[in-house]
Amino acid sequence: MPRDKFSHITTWVFDLDNTLYPPAMRLFDQIEVRMTDYVMRTLNVTQPQADHLRGHYWRQYGTTLAGLMREHAIDPTPYLEEVHDIDFSVLSPDQALRSAIQSLPGRKLIYTNGSAPYAENVISARGLSGVFDAIFGVEHADFLPKPEVRAFEIVFAKARLTPATAAMFEDDPRNLSAPHSLGMRTVHVAEHPEPAPHIQFHTSDLTRFLQQLA
Repeated sequence: MPRDKFSHITTWVFDLDNTLYPPAMRLFDQIEVRMTDYVMRTLNVTQPQADHLRGHYWRQYGTTLAGLMREHAIDPTPYLEEVHDIDFSVLSPDQALRSAIQSLPGRKLIYTNGSAPYAENVISARGLSGVFDAIFGVEHADFLPKPEVRAFEIVFAKARLTPATAAMFEDDPRNLSAPHSLGMRTVHVAEHPEPAPHIQFHTSDLTRFLQQLA
């Protein structure tokens, strides 16, 4: 993997869930359960109905929260607090990943569809506190979710990020389309590649990929 493809990068943007920790740690499974419970209780529907609605919201709007806000005008703050009230002990520190990220030249940012306080809890459990220059949650995008282009534009403006000298690491291939269109390097972090014009690189091992760039 040629380092020169990233030699111009001065800002490194990382998604959080299933990117800065392996999906095998199953942290997001807990959030899935709490999101379904929230939809069941708030909309007074059964679990199958809630699962169907969540699938619809994810496909149509990008996230469950976005669908609930658009179609039911729910307040996002209590929702985020509830679904992120989970057990972080399933995560373990990763010194190799910490060192690999620290070795990257320039700024390191997190941009997640979760909340910034939730992201802080995740990186603390992963032993990554103090590594990142800034953390941006969905609240910093006015609660617009990735993959909406406007969400990226809002966050990147706040970060004073220049897309032409930035790279984005994401597990959801949909969320790499906007960064690519803005001129960023795009890296899909997942077990299996999903070839697409907006995905320039793929890795199933983020730490190893980053070590090759140092």
